[in-house]
Amino acid sequence: MSGQQPNQESGLRQAIKAFSILGGVGIYLVVFVGICGYLGALAGDYLGLGNAGRIIGIIAGFPAAFYTLYRQLKHNELI
Repeated sequence: MSGQQPNQESGLRQAIKAFSILGGVGIYLVVFVGICGYLGALAGDYLGLGNAGRIIGIIAGFPAAFYTLYRQLKHNELI
C-alpha cells in the first residue's frame, strides 16, 4: 500500500495545479472582457458612438482573451 501513496500525492498535486490554473480562467475572461468593454465605452463616448463602442469593445475582447489564455495554457503545458 505504501507504493500507491507517492503516486496519489503526485496525482493530487497535478489536480490542484490544474484546478488552480483553470479556476482562474473564468475570472481572467470576465476581467479582460470587462476592461475591453470599458475601453470601448470610453471610445464610444469620445467618438459619439454611444453603446456601439461598448459592444465593439466586448466583441473585440473575446477573441483577444481566448488568444492570451491559449498562449498562457500552452506555456504551462496544459494543452
